[in-house]
Order: sequence, then C-alpha cells, then structure tokens
Amino acid sequence: MLIEEIMKTKIFTLKSDNTIKDALRIMRANKIRHLPIVNDENNLVGLLTERDLKNALPSPLVKKTVENIYEQNLEKLMITNPIVCHPLDFVEETALIFYENRIGCLPVVSGGKLVGIVTTNDLLYTYIEITGATRPSSQIEIRVNDQAGTLHDVTKVFTKHHASILSVLVYPDSQHEEKRILSIRVKVMNPLPIIDDLRKEGFDVLWPNMPGINRL
Repeated sequence: MLIEEIMKTKIFTLKSDNTIKDALRIMRANKIRHLPIVNDENNLVGLLTERDLKNALPSPLVKKTVENIYEQNLEKLMITNPIVCHPLDFVEETALIFYENRIGCLPVVSGGKLVGIVTTNDLLYTYIEITGATRPSSQIEIRVNDQAGTLHDVTKVFTKHHASILSVLVYPDSQHEEKRILSIRVKVMNPLPIIDDLRKEGFDVLWPNMPGINRL
C-alpha cells in the first residue's frame, strides 16, 4: 500500500508571515494538531505543531500576559526542514520513519510541492482497515512451524468451510524461536467448526481458547 492511498489531500496550511493567532484559530476550528507552512508557490518551508504553540504561549497558571505574543509571526516558531515523505512511499516504511523519529505527522511532497499530509491516526486506521477489524468477523490465532507450505496447509481448512479470509498476519512466537503465529481474521461469526477441523489436522490453535474447547 502506498502513501497516496491514505494521505489527506484537503490540507490546512499557513504562511510564515501568518501569526500565532491565525494558527490557533485554524487548529481549534478544524480539530487538527499540525499545520504545514508553505510559500506562495505551495512549496513546503516548515511545519507547525500543537506542541510548538503550547511551548510558545505562556502557561494559563501565569497571570502575567505577554504583550502581542499572539501577533508574532510563525517564521521563528515553525520547524524548518521537516521530515517529509512522497506519495509513492510504502506505508510500512513510512510507519518506521514515524516510530524512529517519534513524530506525529509527515507532510507529503511531490515535485517540491505539498500534496498531502499523513498522521499517526491515518496509519493506525489503515492498520485497522487492513486487518479487517471493522467488519463482522472472527479472529483465529494458530502456532505453526516456520517452514514453506504451512500457510497453504492452514488455508485449505478455511477453503473447506467456504470461509472468506479478510487478513493474515504473521508474527514471531516469543516462546518458540522456530515457530510463528498466524493471526487470521475470517468472515464468519461462528469459527468453532473451523477451529475443530484445524485441531483435527494437528494445528495448535491458540485463540479462541474458550471454556469447553479442549486443545490437542
């Protein structure tokens, strides 16, 4: 999946000569936490975050007010040379950039122009969509050997039950280095017949681990 498939293209922006007051008004009105700063040609020149504004403004506990602080330009407040991504970047690689740099958004730039923005919320929702968790379904987790052909053998059981698979995630088994966990979300509300046949085939079903269902 590419960034262009999940990025927001309706972007609220400001220019460096706009004021803190302008930024607060746009953020509050649109319930956003990040504002790209552009020039007249829509080139990205900076990024302003909600945290930047909070750090610039006096604490509400302090009675003394700073004159004209809300009229200050954003040029000295904004982040210059922010980290950016491209519309054709892969979502998973972009997620790694978020994690490694501990950031909340990435402006999307193509040909030097700002074309979109991606936030941590966009990435989280994309993950939820990919897993199929928003659709009526059941999740089955199976411990399997880390060897070729295993996934094919598992899915044959689902095919037997004419069950539509919404997603398959594979992750390491923390207890057994030579094993992997298959997390399969299937478009059925009663997965018990599938689980029964998986266990008959010798697969170690970890979830659902319901009372009354004996594990092999």
